[in-house]
Amino acid sequence: MSYNFEIIGITPILTFFNYQQELEINPQRSKTYLGSYQCTLDSFIDSTQMIPKKPQWNWDEVVETMINFWLKHEDSIRHWKIELESSQENALVIGRIANLECLRAELEQAFEA
Repeated sequence: MSYNFEIIGITPILTFFNYQQELEINPQRSKTYLGSYQCTLDSFIDSTQMIPKKPQWNWDEVVETMINFWLKHEDSIRHWKIELESSQENALVIGRIANLECLRAELEQAFEA
């Protein structure tokens, strides 16, 4: 399998947790979201342990994908660190992990309908 990781924004804690409770109940989904109080690689890796109904993915590959993102996107990471520091106190930086094979299958199914 192949995965994609990216940082997508900043949101209040309650918004993120409500979203996780409502929309991330399907363990067969193509993507999942991570929230962290800090914009660091360690904090995002740690946040994978907090995913409700964790998908049946190769989590070693997911972590490797996150590490590769961290090595290649210094400007983006710096941007989100600054955004998080200047945001309200009760905010999280949000990252998205996508299982590219599952996402492709979902898109193909959507276009067939």
